[in-house]
Amino acid sequence: MRRNRLILAGIALTLATALASLCIGASSISLVQLLAALGLGRPSPETWTNTVITEVRLPRMLLALSIGATLAQCGVVLQALFRNPLAEPGLLGISGGAAFAVACALALAPALGAHAIHALPYALPLIATIGALLATGIVMALARTSGVTDIAGLLLAGVSINALAGAGIALLQTLVSDSALRDLTVWMYGSLGRADWAQLSLGLPLLLGIALWLPREAAALDALLLGEAEAAHLGVNIETLKRRLLLLVALATATTVALAGMIGFIGLIAPHLLRLVFGPGHRLLLPASALLGASLLVIADTAARSLFAPLEVPVGVLTALVGVPLFLSLLRARGVR
Repeated sequence: MRRNRLILAGIALTLATALASLCIGASSISLVQLLAALGLGRPSPETWTNTVITEVRLPRMLLALSIGATLAQCGVVLQALFRNPLAEPGLLGISGGAAFAVACALALAPALGAHAIHALPYALPLIATIGALLATGIVMALARTSGVTDIAGLLLAGVSINALAGAGIALLQTLVSDSALRDLTVWMYGSLGRADWAQLSLGLPLLLGIALWLPREAAALDALLLGEAEAAHLGVNIETLKRRLLLLVALATATTVALAGMIGFIGLIAPHLLRLVFGPGHRLLLPASALLGASLLVIADTAARSLFAPLEVPVGVLTALVGVPLFLSLLRARGVR
């Protein structure tokens, strides 16, 4: 009953943060105006509120919800897969590969002409997916020996690929024009400022599909926590499970990177906090992490566009500023215990 109440509290928190994000911003919107813009109340004569909500804040809020939920669930899966509480997409080279591919596209698009610049927002998800899958394939190939994927090898190869991708991005930043450098820098630290309905139509179906599929792997992830040999005795095909989960995480991470850039710590903090409440069982941990990750990213994005309005802080900067101290405090508390 306590866990059910906590899940309901998570749903309420997610809804409350979503509604608050629609009302808070450079120009405040009342709840009455919000309901009118959404067609749930008496029509408002102020047409600007309808435009702000339906064309700017609503797609941005939906994108933040989906990306936050996806990153948190990916963190849960990777931490179970590697039996390491520090595992997240950024650690395995997945984010780095997607980021490097997108950085190449952003740097080369101006040289290819106006058609390339116009098509770039629609091509970024595919480009990021290719980069993430290439990085994932390289990491898995380097970690695979005698037909078995070594967990420690995956971590080491992922860190190496991440460092290589970071060096490539830094090199591109020195070569591109000032305008492209500004776009690339903002994108590198994560931003939901480009969210629109076209982006949602491209990325949201894939993110929702992966978010709905991952809870189906809860039993296999629970078995994997016992160890690979024990999970195999319980009927889990370990190598197939690793490949399937890494592929799903790579696709999800690539999509989030393409849509919003690199956003860290959501996939690390949300599972960490909720394991203290729900324990290691993935049947509850996966949906609860999705709710908390969605809420955290919506809160961070609302603060990013409101604290210094009309200026906007990259949302990845805020998640790092909040996530690092919180994570260090968790580590300290764990060490004291």
